[in-house]
Amino acid sequence: MRVLLLGADGFIGRRVTDRLLMDQELQVTVLGRRDSADIRFDLTTGSPGALARFLDAVAPQVVINCAGATYGSSRTLIRSNTLAVATVCEAIRRSREPARLVHVGSAAEYGPVPGGVPVSEQAEPRPVGPYGVSKLAGTELVLASGLDAAVLRVFDVVGPGAPTASLFGRLAEGLRRALERGENQVRMPDLSGYRDFVDVRDVARAIRAAAVSAATGVVNIGSGHAVRARDAAQLLVRASGFEGAIVEENRQVLLPAQVAGQSGDHPPGHPLPGHRAEGQRPEGRPAPGEPVPWRQADVRTARDRLGWRTQVPLEESLGDVWLETACRV
Repeated sequence: MRVLLLGADGFIGRRVTDRLLMDQELQVTVLGRRDSADIRFDLTTGSPGALARFLDAVAPQVVINCAGATYGSSRTLIRSNTLAVATVCEAIRRSREPARLVHVGSAAEYGPVPGGVPVSEQAEPRPVGPYGVSKLAGTELVLASGLDAAVLRVFDVVGPGAPTASLFGRLAEGLRRALERGENQVRMPDLSGYRDFVDVRDVARAIRAAAVSAATGVVNIGSGHAVRARDAAQLLVRASGFEGAIVEENRQVLLPAQVAGQSGDHPPGHPLPGHRAEGQRPEGRPAPGEPVPWRQADVRTARDRLGWRTQVPLEESLGDVWLETACRV
């Protein structure tokens, strides 16, 4: 099967690339802005007609779209998460043999949901902020395109390769520095919220499963469990051997939709390496917006239609985050 992969350089995209290349039945072509791509093309500025010509040349049976922006101005988010998706959909429609489309969406499209309740694909999306709105607009374009398409709404992705400014990337780096300097505390934002954490390798497996399935429409990709961020943080602390204290600031961990920063081909919930932590503006003031205290995916559709379920426990996932950070020079 011929596969065209978009956004291969992002946190999720890198793992999807690894997973697809392991499958000898798949012939993978990468399209992107970097020199490492097989085809150089910018989805935010390129025309549907030009992309359609590339599609005709490659003749993929499946297009996987992991590209997009998590941070930046409203204009950047709309161009990367909405306009680019419109370009992809229109190019596939114009191509000689329209491919199946697997598009990576975000749990941020749902916005705030009632605590204690897993959110299903039938829930009314109520995104907060430009990120969630731009991702939802992209999803709606895919669903209205008339293509053979599935949208995977991915929940909170963790695991090796997580950017150093993401929640657990930041904690792991703080633990490493504290151990090196003999410090007895690491400062973090408030960790009282609940999240549905899913390992990036499991996400890559779900994307591969969707590519070869007949599933259409929205499919939630998560663990199906809500875990308090504080409890997850303690798993990472134990993996590091740190015996000091985690000091939580009186500041909520906010959705990417509520954070100012830079754009890039990185998935929801994971800022670019070297950028400021979630919930913090460049000038150090908390970003405006509504914190979302609860996220839990109803994953029955993924199990029934993709034959997929998570395999990597959260403890192993965070242990791997620590091992990667501890080995960083």
